[in-house]
Amino acid sequence: MLSVAGSNSSRFCDGRSRRDFLKIGGLGMGGMALPQLLQAEQNVGLRNSKKAIIMVYMAGAPSHQETFDLKMDAPSDVRSQFSPIKTNVSGIEICELMPNLAQTMDKCAVIRSLYGAPNGSHDSFMCYTGKVGSSLNLAGQPAGGWPSIGAVTSKLMGSRDPAIPSFVGLAPKARHPPYGNSGKPGFLGFGNGPFKPSGPTEKEMRLENLTLGRLNERQGLLNSFDQFRREADNSGAMEGLDEFHDQAFGMLTSSKLAQAFDLSKEDPKTRARYGKGDPAQVGDGAPRNLEHFLLARRLVEAGARCVTLNFGRWDFHSKHREGMISHAPMFDQGLAALINDLHERGMADDVTVVAWGEFGRTPKINKDGGRDHWPRVGTALLAGGGMNTGQVIGATDRLGGEIADRPVHFGEVFATMYQNLGINANTTTIEDLGGRPHFLVDQYRPMKELV
Repeated sequence: MLSVAGSNSSRFCDGRSRRDFLKIGGLGMGGMALPQLLQAEQNVGLRNSKKAIIMVYMAGAPSHQETFDLKMDAPSDVRSQFSPIKTNVSGIEICELMPNLAQTMDKCAVIRSLYGAPNGSHDSFMCYTGKVGSSLNLAGQPAGGWPSIGAVTSKLMGSRDPAIPSFVGLAPKARHPPYGNSGKPGFLGFGNGPFKPSGPTEKEMRLENLTLGRLNERQGLLNSFDQFRREADNSGAMEGLDEFHDQAFGMLTSSKLAQAFDLSKEDPKTRARYGKGDPAQVGDGAPRNLEHFLLARRLVEAGARCVTLNFGRWDFHSKHREGMISHAPMFDQGLAALINDLHERGMADDVTVVAWGEFGRTPKINKDGGRDHWPRVGTALLAGGGMNTGQVIGATDRLGGEIADRPVHFGEVFATMYQNLGINANTTTIEDLGGRPHFLVDQYRPMKELV
């Protein structure tokens, strides 16, 4: 029993003083300080929740002027190349290429004043971590690099079902690596990295004609892989590999994950609503695969905590009009179908959806009919998570080049998403490879307009 000596003043009914009560946290219980105890208690609750995130990375950075922030009063070389259409929320207009989202706007929140990209270099890093840095260069980051939100949710929440990975990345490998990045585990280790079902992996999830001998062979293969990794890296970067090993074998011995990926189990009307899009990758970017939106819903429904998908290649330095026509209608169909589907299934309060790119595009249309990189302001669309939707947050000036009202940093959006998951990003910490604790979000707080 823990006994604490202290003064006799201001005692509780059990005889302990208020000062004694405060000291208990400093002394620790079972080797854990009070903040650790509270965090551990929070983690138990998180593992039983149905909260999840679906993040859509619009690879290459979409133009805010041709999506959610049209500038029709600007000069001809600045204003949108498309017309605005009314939405089902009075006063909000978006691009004519997105009629489905226009009729879903009451379930969405648009940010028109997003900032925080450190430069004009293409990288999904900011969208997946909310931190300043790069997925290609770890300079200035803790050893191992900052973990993505998918890795953090894997670490803190785990999966609701051991047969379903906590963090799934649907992006295939891309010629420009950040465009194929699903969010890296960083210093949280490979055990919290994304499960990426690209290539032949899906076939390996099936148990058809699987004999006991083959099952044992798979277990042996995993053991060999485990031993190799242990010997290859003793720095701590492989933390969580045992969990990864156990879960990998659990996936191989269960049909649940394969069933989640089996779209034939969906109602044909639902599949038609999402559409197929185009599974071919766009240049060095991502595919415009609309079935990924449906897979994302099926995966969080099955127990995944974070699903990321990369959509297209929005880097239209030339022929911007043609590029938008090839991307926006597909994006509109898939994202609107996902948002409406979550609402109809009663999942909207639990699942947060965000779609964005790394920055916006230049106010002026260049000589090649395109827009160039513009890290000073961008846009995002959010839905679900129990947030206050049917609104626009922030504004740019007449030319769409500068923030005129309510700047919103990427970090604020991350703080909001973590809060939607039941995680206080300003008090919860994760330890790097050296044992140093880091807050999930630095100085940023959840957006008061949304929560």
